[in-house]
Amino acid sequence: MLTKRIIPCLDVKNGRVVKGVRFVSLRDAGDPVACAVAYDREKADELVFLDITASHENRPILLEMVQKVAESIYIPFTVGGGIKTIEDIRELLKAGCDKVSINTAALEDFELLRQASQRFGSQCIVVAIDAKKTGLNQWTVFTHGGRRATQWDTVDWARKAESLGAGEILLTSMDRDGTKGGYDLDLTKSVSRAVRIPVIASGGAGTLEHLYEALSIGEANAVLAASIFHFGEISIAQVKTFLSGKGLPIRAV
Repeated sequence: MLTKRIIPCLDVKNGRVVKGVRFVSLRDAGDPVACAVAYDREKADELVFLDITASHENRPILLEMVQKVAESIYIPFTVGGGIKTIEDIRELLKAGCDKVSINTAALEDFELLRQASQRFGSQCIVVAIDAKKTGLNQWTVFTHGGRRATQWDTVDWARKAESLGAGEILLTSMDRDGTKGGYDLDLTKSVSRAVRIPVIASGGAGTLEHLYEALSIGEANAVLAASIFHFGEISIAQVKTFLSGKGLPIRAV
C-alpha cells in the first residue's frame, strides 16, 4: 500500500497566504516563505502553492516567490496558478518546484497536458479539479479559480486528464472548501475509483477524523488542508500520530 501523504496548501494572493470559505471571504494567513519553512520543519510530506488569482487576472505566476520558497525548504513542492504554456512549466521547474498544478489551461488546451507529460514526465504534472455538486452523484468542473462553470462532469474529466498524461489529481470540493465540515467523501471516492493515478482530497478538513475518512472511506492517496494548519488548530505531528494509530501507512515525523 502506498504511503498516505499529508499536504498543507498555501493559497497566495497579492504576495500573502490567504484562506477563505468556498473560494471567497479570504483571510490573511501569513508570508508564503515563512509558512513554507514552518511546514518543512513540521515534516509535512509535501507542500502545494497556488497563486489563486493568476488565471482570473490573466497573468503569469510569481516566479520570484517560487524561487524563494524552493530555496527555503526540502520537502517536495507543487506550484499552480496561471500556467498556460510549456515554457511556463519549464520556468517553474527551473525555479525549483518539483511538480506543477494545471487547472484552467488543461481544460482549454488538451495538447498542453499531453506535451507537458511527454516532455517533463507525468510524475510532475498535477491536474487540479475544482468541483461543485450539481446533482445526485454529479459534480461539475469549474475553472478560473472557481468562477466559471464548464460542461465537464468531474469524473469524466478526471479520466480524460489521466488519459492525456496527468500523473496526479488534486480534487477540491468547492462546496466544502474552508467549511471544516469534512471532505466530500462521495466525490473523492468516485474520482479515486475512476482513475489509476493518485488523488489528493481537498476541501473541508476540520478534524483529525475528517482526514482519516478522506483516506479510508474516500480512498484518496493524500489529504490537502489549509485552515486547520495555518491557524494552529491541528499540527502535522498530530495528524501523523492519529492516522498511524488508525493503521494507515504514514511517513514518520
